[in-house]
Amino acid sequence: MLVVAAPLLEVEGDACDLGLIAQTYGNVYVAQVAMGANQQQVVRAMLEAEAWDGPSIIIAYSTCISHGIDMETSMTHQGEAVASGYWPLYRFRPSHDSHGKPLQLDSKAPNGRVEAYLASEPRFAMLRRSDPERAEALWKRSHADVEERWRYYSQMAAVERALTVDAAAAPAENTEK
Repeated sequence: MLVVAAPLLEVEGDACDLGLIAQTYGNVYVAQVAMGANQQQVVRAMLEAEAWDGPSIIIAYSTCISHGIDMETSMTHQGEAVASGYWPLYRFRPSHDSHGKPLQLDSKAPNGRVEAYLASEPRFAMLRRSDPERAEALWKRSHADVEERWRYYSQMAAVERALTVDAAAAPAENTEK
C-alpha cells in the first residue's frame, strides 16, 4: 500500500489528478482521504487498501507550515478543503462483479466556497495582494475546475465496471505456424 500526502500535481499550469490516473488501470485500489474531514473514511480506506489483493494507493490531504496554516487548525482546514470541493473524498474499489460501481464518493457536493477556502491560505492570499487580476482569474478557474471535477466524479460513480480476466489466467495464444 502506498500513501501519498500531496494535492493535485501541477504540470505546466494544469492539474493532474493522480487518483484518476491510477483508476484507469482498473485493478488498483485508490482512495482520496482527509483525516480532518472524515476520520471514519480514512480508517475504512486503509482497511480496504490493506485487504485489496493488488496495488493500493491512498492519497491524503496534508496541511503544512509552508502553506502558512496555523497547525492548530489543520484538521478544520482539511474539512474546509473537502467542503469547498478542493479535495473530494472517494474510494475506488475494483470489482469482479459485472454490475459493480467501483467509485464511491464519500464527500458531499462542493459548497461553492472554493474561493473562500483558497483565501484562507496565505500562499494563495499573497497572490491576491501582489496581482489581484491574475488571482481573480485563477480563482474563477479553480471554481470551474472544482465544479467540473465533481460533475465528472459523479458520472464515474454511476458507471458499472468489472475487472477483466487476468492476462496470466487467460489461455496463451498459439504463435507457432
